[in-house]
Amino acid sequence: MNIKHKGLNRFFADMKTFFPLLMNLAGKDFKLKYRRSFLGVLWSILNPLFTMLVITQVFGILLKVKVENFATYYIVGWSLWNFFSESTSMSMSSVIYGAPLIKKVYLPKYIFPLEKCLFALINLMLSLIAVLAVMLIQGVFPSWSALLFPIPVIYCFIFCVGFSLILSALTVFFRDIMHLYSVLLTVWMYLTPLIYPFSLVENTPFISDIVRYNPMTLFIEYFRSVVMYGTVPSLETNLLCLVISLLTFALGALIFSKAQKRFILHI
Repeated sequence: MNIKHKGLNRFFADMKTFFPLLMNLAGKDFKLKYRRSFLGVLWSILNPLFTMLVITQVFGILLKVKVENFATYYIVGWSLWNFFSESTSMSMSSVIYGAPLIKKVYLPKYIFPLEKCLFALINLMLSLIAVLAVMLIQGVFPSWSALLFPIPVIYCFIFCVGFSLILSALTVFFRDIMHLYSVLLTVWMYLTPLIYPFSLVENTPFISDIVRYNPMTLFIEYFRSVVMYGTVPSLETNLLCLVISLLTFALGALIFSKAQKRFILHI
């Protein structure tokens, strides 16, 4: 217990000390993303709208995916999926690209993947403007349950941080992960009900089990429930989301803490 308490105390002490650096790095990434861009931060709103328009045309009209208010269904799910995809993809190489700073001064190395997740979270908050716009256009008016939207976002954020810690630690030793992860993300995306309802695969035994217990399915369906459908998920669903998030975070913290001692030899 003493070791755990010391670890937590060290974590909170580090966060207090390096929080300004964390915010500075997130601000720097934000500025770099929109540097020399005419529309600047508006792209965080326009990008999900343009993506939604393309997907709606292809799957909603040409392939006739039968989902009520398909544009809203897609953009609500896409916003959370994009947060996961963006945060983990950027975090994966964050320690490697942070090498010049790591070699100069002492700082907790988990700051780098954590900052990428924070930056993606800021982009998610901006993209919710586009989500609200599409909902209103389609006549899907949010109910009081929409105020609970931070809950699935927090679950997803904790999951993303944990998964990012694993990826960033492994990528230091195995650089090929940077190339393979995009393939994994593509497969993962199609095993998540973003452009189709779960009912489409529920009668396919093996696939339905993978989709059902896919963590991103849980988070996205929770997000849709409170934002789009005006329902509050059960206590069981909340506990499942919380356990998955915390277990992933704990596993990520464990792997990262064990591996970080050898980072300096590989970056």
